Amino acid sequence: MTTETTSPAPIHDARVCAERARAVAEFIASTRALARAGESAVLGTIAERLTQLGQRRELFPEHHFPVSKERPNAVYRLAEDPDGRFALFVSAGLAGKYQPPHDHTTWAMIAGIRGNERNVVYRRRATDDPLRDRLKHTRTVDVTAGRHVILASDDVHTIELVGGENGLHLHFYGLSLERLTRRVVFESSEGGTFRHFSPPALIRHPVIAPQALRQALVSGRELALLDVREEGVFAKKHLLLASNAPLWRLEVVIDALVPRRATPIVVTDLDEHLGHQAAGKLARLGYRDVSVLAGGTLAWEAAGYEVYSGTNVPSKALGEVIETTLHTPTIDAAELQRGLAEGQDLVVVDSRTPEEFQAFSVPGAHSVPGGELVYRIRELAPDPSTRVVVNCAGRTRSIIGAQTLINAGIPNPVASLKDGTMAWLLGGRELAHGRAALNPEPSAHSLAVARRQAEAVAARTAVQRIDVDLLARFESEADAVTLYKFDIRTSAEYQSGHLPGWRWAPGGQLVQATDEYIGTRHARVVIADWDGVRALTTAAWLVQLGGYQVYVHAPAPGTPLEVGPEPRRILASSDATADWIGMGALAEATRASSAAPIVFDVESSLAFARAHIPGARFCAPDRLPEFVGALSPDQPIVITSSDGVLARVVAAELGRRTGRQVAALLGGTQAWRQAGQPLVPGREAILTGDDDAWYSPYAYEDKAEREAQMRAYLSWELGLVAQLERDDHFINPIPMGADGKEQA
Repeated sequence: MTTETTSPAPIHDARVCAERARAVAEFIASTRALARAGESAVLGTIAERLTQLGQRRELFPEHHFPVSKERPNAVYRLAEDPDGRFALFVSAGLAGKYQPPHDHTTWAMIAGIRGNERNVVYRRRATDDPLRDRLKHTRTVDVTAGRHVILASDDVHTIELVGGENGLHLHFYGLSLERLTRRVVFESSEGGTFRHFSPPALIRHPVIAPQALRQALVSGRELALLDVREEGVFAKKHLLLASNAPLWRLEVVIDALVPRRATPIVVTDLDEHLGHQAAGKLARLGYRDVSVLAGGTLAWEAAGYEVYSGTNVPSKALGEVIETTLHTPTIDAAELQRGLAEGQDLVVVDSRTPEEFQAFSVPGAHSVPGGELVYRIRELAPDPSTRVVVNCAGRTRSIIGAQTLINAGIPNPVASLKDGTMAWLLGGRELAHGRAALNPEPSAHSLAVARRQAEAVAARTAVQRIDVDLLARFESEADAVTLYKFDIRTSAEYQSGHLPGWRWAPGGQLVQATDEYIGTRHARVVIADWDGVRALTTAAWLVQLGGYQVYVHAPAPGTPLEVGPEPRRILASSDATADWIGMGALAEATRASSAAPIVFDVESSLAFARAHIPGARFCAPDRLPEFVGALSPDQPIVITSSDGVLARVVAAELGRRTGRQVAALLGGTQAWRQAGQPLVPGREAILTGDDDAWYSPYAYEDKAEREAQMRAYLSWELGLVAQLERDDHFINPIPMGADGKEQA
C-alpha cells in the first residue's frame, strides 16, 4: 500500500477545474456572440465580462498557476481557438515582476484576479531615425480584482506587479501570443531603439499535483489521463491508468479516445517536458478542461506512488488477478504437446486476433478470438468430455479466455495454456505460420445454449441492458457525459452493416487493450448486442475491470445500418497544412542525382524494419526536429506513414515548427507498394530505436535475446498482482466464478 505524502499546496479539486472550464467556455462563447457586431465596438462589454470572470477567485487557486524564484513569471493558457483567435491566458508573477515597454499588434485586455498589475500605457511616435521611436505617456491603470484595462493594437505598455503581492491576472487577446510574431519591445519608457521579439518559448497550462491527481482518479468522476510520450518511451515507466496518446499523433487518435470536448483531461509525460506542448494542442483542438501533472511521472513516483512498465497494464493486471483469485486451471506446454501427439480428446483455441493467429500459432489450434469463445466453442467441442485449451501469445488472453468459458458454465474441462506460445517456444517447440483463421458459425441449438449461459454471466456481473429510448437519452446527453458505442463483432460482420456512428472494437481486444479504446474513466460504454452472447460476455469483463458504466443494447430489427470500415476523424490543431507529393513524383525525385528528397517514415519502426521505401529513414515523430535540424535548409523532406494520414499531420507540424517546406506522401507506403515500387527490409536506418513502439519479445530476431525477453516479460506479468497490492486505491476487479459468487 502506498504511503501518502503531504503537500503545502491545497489539494486540487477536480470540480474547481471543471467549473473554471465551464466559466471560461461561457466567456468565450459570449465574446464570439458579441464580436458579430464588430470587435472594436464591443471591447468594453467584453472587458466587463472578463473582469467578472476574474472576480471568481475561487476558480483560480494559485497552486494551479505556480511561479518560483527559478521561474518568477509564467503565462498559462486557458483557452484558444484553433485559428488562434480569442486566446485567454493567466499571467502569474512574483511581486516586483516587470515587463519593459512592448506592443501586441492586436487588441488586448487585462483583468485582475489577485495582486496589482500596474499598466503604464504609451502612444508610439515616429522620429527621423527609422530605428528609434518616441513613447508618449497616455495613462496609468492599476489592475486589481474588479478592474481592467483595454489596449489597442498599437498601444505600448509596461507592466509591473506593485504592492509587494504576487499577481494573477487574466490576459485576453484577439490573437494567440504564439501568432504575434511582429511585436516590438523598447529600450526604455522614453522609447529609443526597439527590436522585434519572439513569442514565449513555452506557454504553460494549469497544473495538478500528484496527490491531487490521485484523489481525482478515485473520485468516481470522469477523467482522462493521457501520457503524451511515444509508446516505446511510455512503456518504460508510466502511471497505471494513463492512456498513451503521443503528442505528434494527437490529431489522429484523440477524437476516438476522448470524444467529449469538456472532459477533464490531465496530461502527463516523464518530467513535464512535453506536457504543456500537448495541453496547448488539446486546447486548440477544442478541449476545454486540460491540466498538466506537475513534474510528470517522475514527480508521481517521488510522491511515493506506484509506476508501471509495459502496455495495456490494467487489462493484463486483471488477467493476473483473475488467475490468482479464481485459480484458473492451466496446462503447461509439455503436457499439451504430449496430448496432441497422443491424439487425446482436446481442442486448442487461440484467443488472439485473426491477424495474430495467421502470423504464428500452436500447430492444430483454431482461431477463436476471446470475444467469440462462448459464441462459437460448441462447434469445435460438441462433446462435453473434450478438453478445451485456450492459448494466446503470453498470459492474459489465455487466462481471460479460459475463465470466460468456465464462467459461462460450459460442461467441458477448460484450461489456459500456461505462458502461451512463449512457453511453447521456450521449450524448443515449433509454431505454425500462415494458417487461415476460419471461425465456425454456431448452430441454432448451440446459439440458444450460448445465449442462456451469456445471460447468466451478465446477470451475475450486473451488466445493464438499455432500450432504444434510454440509448437516445444517453446520446442526447453526450455533451455532458461521455458516451462510447462499440460493435464488437468480427470485422466482416461490422463492415457488412453496423449502427451509424458506432465504433468497431473486437470483443477480445476491448478487454485486452481497453485503454486504447476508452480514454475517459467512468464514462458510459454501450456495446451493441446482435446475438445475445458476445456483447454480454465482453461487457461482463469490462464491469469486472472497473472504472466504467457498462451497458448493452440490442438493435431492433429493421434499424437503419451503415456499411464499410469504421470512419476515421482527423482533427486539425492549427491552420498549418502540408502539401502532398504523389508516388510518381517521389519516385522520379529519388532517382535524381541532386536535390533528392530525404524520406522519413514516422508510423512504426516495427513495420519499417519489415519493409520500407529504399533510402528512407525511420524517426519517431517527436524527435524529427532534432534530425531535420542537422540538414541543409534547402534539403527537400518527405514524410510517409502506412497510408499517408499520420504523415500529413506530422509534416504540417514539422513545417510549423521549423519553417521548412515539408511534403507528405499521398497514400503513404501502401500506395508505393501497390504501384509496384520496391520495398526493402532492415533496421539500419531506424534513428530512434524503440522510442515509438513497445517491442514484443517476438520482435527480436536473435534467438537468445528473444528468449531472454520472453522470460523477462512473463516475470513482469506475474509481478503485476504484487504491484496492485501496493496500489490498492486503483484497480479493484470483482472476479465472478461460475457459481456466481464473488471470490474472496
